[in-house]
Amino acid sequence: MENVSQRPVIVIGHKNPDTDSICAAIAYSRLKRKITGENYIDCRAGHLNEETQYVLDKLGVPSPAYIKDVRTQVRDMEIKMVGGVSRNISMKAAWQLMRDADVVTLPVTQGAELEGVITMGDIVESYMDLYDSRMLSMAKTSYQNVVDSLAGTMVVGEIGDSIEKGKVLIAAGNPEEIEKYVEPGDVVILGNRYESQLCAIEMEAGCLIVCEGSDIASTIKKQAVEHGCKIISTPHDTFTAARLINQSLPISYFMKEKNLVTFHLNDYIEDVQTVMAKEHHRYFPILDDEDHYAGMISRRNFLGARKKRVILVDHNEKSQAVNGIENAEIMEIIDHHRLGTIETMGPVFFRNQPLGSTSTIVYLMYKEFNVEIDQNTAGLLLAAIISDTLLYRSPTCTETDKKAGADLAAIAGIDAEKFAHEMFRAGSNLGSKTPNEIIHQDFKRFSVNELNIGIGQINSMDAEELKVIEKKVEAELENERTANNLDMIFILFTDIIAESSEVLFNGKDAAATIENAFNGEKTGASSVQLPGVVSRKKQFLPAIVEALQQ
Repeated sequence: MENVSQRPVIVIGHKNPDTDSICAAIAYSRLKRKITGENYIDCRAGHLNEETQYVLDKLGVPSPAYIKDVRTQVRDMEIKMVGGVSRNISMKAAWQLMRDADVVTLPVTQGAELEGVITMGDIVESYMDLYDSRMLSMAKTSYQNVVDSLAGTMVVGEIGDSIEKGKVLIAAGNPEEIEKYVEPGDVVILGNRYESQLCAIEMEAGCLIVCEGSDIASTIKKQAVEHGCKIISTPHDTFTAARLINQSLPISYFMKEKNLVTFHLNDYIEDVQTVMAKEHHRYFPILDDEDHYAGMISRRNFLGARKKRVILVDHNEKSQAVNGIENAEIMEIIDHHRLGTIETMGPVFFRNQPLGSTSTIVYLMYKEFNVEIDQNTAGLLLAAIISDTLLYRSPTCTETDKKAGADLAAIAGIDAEKFAHEMFRAGSNLGSKTPNEIIHQDFKRFSVNELNIGIGQINSMDAEELKVIEKKVEAELENERTANNLDMIFILFTDIIAESSEVLFNGKDAAATIENAFNGEKTGASSVQLPGVVSRKKQFLPAIVEALQQ
């Protein structure tokens, strides 16, 4: 049983992640690892924007791993590590391995590659339905398998050879009778009768199996060598030897190689269950990302499937969360936004403060746990605070944010003003982007009075660039709204220097809603200028929500 504390915890921000979402996830996962010693992994639920990528590149921090869905996967189940076997082992050996491992299926592998599977049912079926006396030669059965199955000893011949032709028979008659039915290459089971042994050798038998551990005359051994005939001695009687010899057949002759039902570690268990319900097998092979064999699972393994453990940062709205969040175990939520729609199965650690950035909260937690903030982490947290507060210009910015920023800038050895200009310039390089890419660079969904609302925001220090991309977005805004199943969509084009936003809107009642929320100057049929409005969280969204509730 795996220790729960060794299972990774995913620390992740919202879809369409911004700099605060990414940097908070990285810094908080570092903090949790330091104070717990456990495995916390910073992840992202979407693609990085240019501003965030610039920050990570400048600070030399790898991008968090991309996770598109946190539903339970095969890798979250208890996978039975049944060792792979060679296609050349005998049916008897396979049967014994199954009994020892308490399984009914064995994977057949070549190195790390899965070649097929052999089941206990296959072995039973072969044993009950096997009547062809030439089966051993047809299957190119190795003499090693024959010796092992008969608990015998190779007296004459090379044990590494295989049976290439002939049938299996019992030499029960006198030499005259034996001459009638022994053919070249046959495997002949007999007793200690010298004349019968010699006759079989002279008839070019491929192998003699001498039963009951009888002594074999030196002349017989000499004749066998001269005629290229092998001799195996077994302690069993002829009846038992005849019964056991078919168990020496290689499993390759009966294993299933085509149309195998396999699953991958990253498959989601509800998809696996659907496929399993249509199959009669008990065990199914698992493959890793490189299609290498990684173990076996059965239906009973679903009972112990463990939900992924997740910490959400910089959001608490289900519509913004990574896909499959309803199937995950939410451990914590660290956020600075309004309370949203995330539901949990039980109580969780939830920290929500009215600050300008989630990374400010993370900074405070470093201080509270008395954990030193290294230069690199300080740079990440500073970048996030600068981004979310628009270099302390946003009305969401508090004295706590400013103090945290000053402290972090000193630790990181960074000029905040210069860093901010570099970040915003990198983030506002939108001329080559499509309308879809521009809209979703920093885009969030909200549910208000059963209405689905999308609000995007583009920040730039270049007013001319904003005008150019506004025209590109305006032409596609309705298509984006319908494609995202939204009732209303608003896109803020925020001029950081002028501390003002031009807002494009689309959707039924969108014009009336923004008119009720603001007394902004209309600049077009579907646009309005909002001086002083630079914060989606503290200024724009609350006003829209209030207008809709009136």
